[in-house]
Amino acid sequence: MVIDDSKTIRRTAETLLKKAGCDVVTAENGFEALPIITSTHPDIIFIDIMMPRLDGYQTCSLIKNNNTFKNTPVIMLSSKDGLFDKAKGRVVGAEQYLTKPFARNDLLDAIRTHLLNK
Repeated sequence: MVIDDSKTIRRTAETLLKKAGCDVVTAENGFEALPIITSTHPDIIFIDIMMPRLDGYQTCSLIKNNNTFKNTPVIMLSSKDGLFDKAKGRVVGAEQYLTKPFARNDLLDAIRTHLLNK
């Protein structure tokens, strides 16, 4: 799943992941994403930090505090690469932090690390 308020980022990530053989669902923000997560049970979630309504940190925290989804890997996406931002992502339960712009291999490496190496 890719959650990002930028249509360009959502489409880019979706295209890259689909070309790699992944099934992809997208959402524009955390508020929109929560019911989709509940109904689709994604294997991994890529989530932007800066979004309206529910930001990425809040959304990640809600996902990780739900017993059904607490073990679902969450990868934070952000144009910020500061130590504070990365630490805050860890505090709310994110497994990894990718800085935008990301490349195809960044996404696929995250999938390999958190899904295929379990």
